[in-house]
Amino acid sequence: MAFVLVALWSVAVLLLLVDGRSPASRLLAAVCFFGGAGALASLLDSTLNPSESSGLYAVQAASSVASYYGVPYFFALFALAYRPVPMPREWRKWLPLLLFLPVAGCLLLTPGYTETFPISFRVAVWWAVPYLLGGSSLILTKRSTYRGFDRTHGVVCLAVLPPALFFMTLNYLLPSLGYLRMYVYNTLMVLLGFGIFLVGLFTYGFLGVRLAIDRRRIDSTLRAVTSGTAILNHAIKNDVGKMRLFGDKIRAYAEATDQPELLEDIRTVLAASGHIQEMISRVHHRTEDLAIRPSATDLGVLLRDTVRSFGPRLQGIVVNESVPEGWVCRIDGAQVGEAIQNVVANAADAMEGGGKLGVRLFETKRDWRVEISDTGRGMDKKQLARALEPFHTTKSGQGLHFGLGLPYAYHVMRKHGGELLLRSAPGAGTTVCFVLPKRAVGVHRAAVSLAERRNADS
Repeated sequence: MAFVLVALWSVAVLLLLVDGRSPASRLLAAVCFFGGAGALASLLDSTLNPSESSGLYAVQAASSVASYYGVPYFFALFALAYRPVPMPREWRKWLPLLLFLPVAGCLLLTPGYTETFPISFRVAVWWAVPYLLGGSSLILTKRSTYRGFDRTHGVVCLAVLPPALFFMTLNYLLPSLGYLRMYVYNTLMVLLGFGIFLVGLFTYGFLGVRLAIDRRRIDSTLRAVTSGTAILNHAIKNDVGKMRLFGDKIRAYAEATDQPELLEDIRTVLAASGHIQEMISRVHHRTEDLAIRPSATDLGVLLRDTVRSFGPRLQGIVVNESVPEGWVCRIDGAQVGEAIQNVVANAADAMEGGGKLGVRLFETKRDWRVEISDTGRGMDKKQLARALEPFHTTKSGQGLHFGLGLPYAYHVMRKHGGELLLRSAPGAGTTVCFVLPKRAVGVHRAAVSLAERRNADS
């Protein structure tokens, strides 16, 4: 039981440290804590066998009762957080209290703790088993709105469901039939779940969390990169100023000679130079991080304008767009636009002038997602695992390839409270998904979209 105690409480601590803001992580940590409390009670009983008048006996009794009642209660809440069930907001507010009523009834109306009968098994079985079975069913039937990226769901199922169902059988069903102290056989399932949990953290992640080792390495490298870019300020800004000066002259000439095609081209050049000026203005001497300046931004307009700015570079590439406009969120348009531009540039390079570029903006229950997909050469598992490492690049040949496009996009999403998800396979192309949580960016439907307003003004 010592292993069970250490394993479960270690998982609880890791979940809280790595992703304590997530309700699902907090509730699963509570399940592990109360499961570990049962292991503590068993350990005290088997090693110290405290007398009924001692303080350790009180700790043993409290730990045992807390485990029997706490595990199914918090497991049901975890399942509801992991796979939310549509219901009115008022119901969701009172649901934890409603689910606690059977626990309170058992505590108040059934006999107290004894070593033989820690709880009244024949009473508790009628609510604990439905909580554990119902919660397991919710977890098992979760369907991601974007299943191609949701590999962590399988890890969660393998790590959580076998121990939970084993716990249900040994701690409630069998004792209610007269088979007592069967909990000693829980160790095997806890060992299995703990092993899967650790493997999940280092591979696909667990509950959307990847152990912080890789993240910290990426973040520290990116901080060094962004701090060093201050050196480039003086080297770039003068040339950008020249671009704008001569660009304005060409625009005036195009307007005077009525050349709409040239005028559109020079507007694209001026917009690009303005974007460069905006980006380098963010860089200050010894800056250690990206400066995020949120403002109301139509995400659809930003996405369309970014893709269209590539113009001739997409010749020979079929662009399939599904981009609704009018959805305004508070993001740093310059940084997010730059991140999208890096991904589109990677896609264009991967297809080498021929293929299909998919551009989608779509909504899920909790977030908005920008998906950029290509039909290029793709990446194998090793390349995909290193795709977010700064300075790692799969490009060859002439040209400047720094390997900072995807790490920069990842960092921008982290700063917005979101994620950058990748999927790729050799010969099957690459898909990059920008995830922007609705709560973090405050998405709302504008009465009049920015695109409509711009057309009305013109």
